Amino acid sequence: MNRDLPIFCAIAFFAAVGVTAIVTADVEDANWTVANACVQENGETLVQFDGKPEAYYQIQASTDLRNWLPLATVEGAGKVEYTDGSARYKSSYYYRATEQTGEGIVTGDHLQTENGDLLIHPVNHASFVLLWNGISIYSDPVGSASLYSGLPLADVVLVTHEHGDHFNDATINTVLAESGVVIAPQETYSRLRTTLRSANTPMANGESREVGGVTVDAVPSYNSRHPKGRGNAYIVTIGGKRIYISGDTGDIAEMRALQNIDVAFLCMNVPFTMTVSEAASAVRDFKPSVVYPYHYRNQNNSLSDLVEFTQLVGANDGVEVRRRSWY
Repeated sequence: MNRDLPIFCAIAFFAAVGVTAIVTADVEDANWTVANACVQENGETLVQFDGKPEAYYQIQASTDLRNWLPLATVEGAGKVEYTDGSARYKSSYYYRATEQTGEGIVTGDHLQTENGDLLIHPVNHASFVLLWNGISIYSDPVGSASLYSGLPLADVVLVTHEHGDHFNDATINTVLAESGVVIAPQETYSRLRTTLRSANTPMANGESREVGGVTVDAVPSYNSRHPKGRGNAYIVTIGGKRIYISGDTGDIAEMRALQNIDVAFLCMNVPFTMTVSEAASAVRDFKPSVVYPYHYRNQNNSLSDLVEFTQLVGANDGVEVRRRSWY
């Protein structure tokens, strides 16, 4: 079996993973160039191609060359690399990339829901943005306004707790839409500037809110450095998909008991949250369909070993690990 297959690029590029045939696009008079799709030892596929400056591409995958699933929207400048962790669970997979045109294109991974794609856009450390059907959800936005340049203003801001790498009311004031809502624990509410308090909906562990067709449930997030009840983790239900946002949790029973989680954002940095092995062990218990290791910068500024995390999660439970750039 050929485990290192070429991709041929024109308007789109194609590759077959796990089969010996090479698939090319049916495009006449195309200016073909060569790229690579390489199956890694852990079963993930590394897709590489040379993009055009100031261009954006949507990477798509198919098992039958008829039905194509959007995987990610990426910038095209220089050599584009995309790691597909879901390929390890498929006997064959084909890829293509189509150039995207228009205004307001946002990069990130795609997740199919019952009502359109959810786009997942990492920002930095604990900060990321979810875009779905015109709704923008910001999780723990901190940092300068430049980090959020080109993104739509936030309809919902979720704050897990009051620590500075998760909460900055100046940043919230910058990114929040005029009609936007801030959801945060009570302790964080007291730290908001007066002009933002009217937009705030304080939530405690166990409470639930409906915001613009999205359900937000506050669940426990705590450890020896973060007292129980002071901060929230969140389960956000979007288009039938359940998204878990851990905040600064430790290895707690409430997390291990989670059920039916489609996507989990899981912290792992020492000494503040979990070790890599603790986080991987928890994932093997609650088995999210997809897990994003995030918040993985340690106290000494080293980064947690995400390759080790992927290996410890393993492939027996069907969990896709998405290692993305947060730093």
